[in-house]
Amino acid sequence: MNLRVSRIAGNAALFGVLLMLLGDLLFSLNDAMGKWLVASFAVGQVLVIRSFGSFLILAPMIARQGPRSLFQVERVPLQILRVILTTGDVAFFYAAVAYLPLADVMTFYMAGPIYVAALSHVFLGETIGWRRWLAVIIGFIGVVIALRPSTAMLSWPSIFGVIGSLSFALTLILGRRLRQTGDVTLVTWQTVGALVTGLILSIGNWRAASALDFTAMLALGIVAGSAHMMITRALKLAPASLLAPLQYSLLLWAIVLGYIFFGELPDKQILVGSLIIVLAGLFIFHRKNMVDVTSRSDVPPDGH
Repeated sequence: MNLRVSRIAGNAALFGVLLMLLGDLLFSLNDAMGKWLVASFAVGQVLVIRSFGSFLILAPMIARQGPRSLFQVERVPLQILRVILTTGDVAFFYAAVAYLPLADVMTFYMAGPIYVAALSHVFLGETIGWRRWLAVIIGFIGVVIALRPSTAMLSWPSIFGVIGSLSFALTLILGRRLRQTGDVTLVTWQTVGALVTGLILSIGNWRAASALDFTAMLALGIVAGSAHMMITRALKLAPASLLAPLQYSLLLWAIVLGYIFFGELPDKQILVGSLIIVLAGLFIFHRKNMVDVTSRSDVPPDGH
């Protein structure tokens, strides 16, 4: 009997890993599509149509749980702050990827868990041992290397990438504070925030889109929503401590898709910086898993 239960648990964990990897692939595909679209359309316009695509995924789930539940949330000020940060995360990502290679921008975002480790000490009062602090410092060195220590590191696209990745990290921290709020409610309000922001940014910047472009912008939301559901399901099937390091597959897919669709290859500094960031992040996950069980919020709850 115990052996049978063990096999079922093992199969569930394996299925969770596969779902996590597929979800990361879809998020990476979403990012590549976004880079292609913001080359021709304003970020605001992409946000608006993308949001409608997300609602196609969210609508059945909202109907199932009841629209009234969307307004029964904890800690309203933190909910509003989270909406602002998630919107900034997406908007700054698209603003950065419009000018930088996909792998470069994703490198900044891979530093998210490192920022989380550092900021959790300040905002959540979590105790961080000297080993993890050392890993945080090493991770920051990787970010600096990826930024290229020169006048180029002060370019607006690079700054957008760093601000977006910090917004992403703060979103994960707020996710820990808002654990009692359901996934559908969280994603719905962040989608509303993106829609409102997109409407504001697109004033005077809206241009006619072909059927293909319009469909691609809708697909951004559909793909991201589908990936989010896959990752949510994966977290219910396998331990987060097993799944969390798999998010670094996003960087691999960014390199592959960047080359296939845009002919981009990361240079030596990006590769070195990426390697340092990934190793530092994996060490932080390892130490956290030794000290405590990795929180679900250590895995990105949504894509770009």
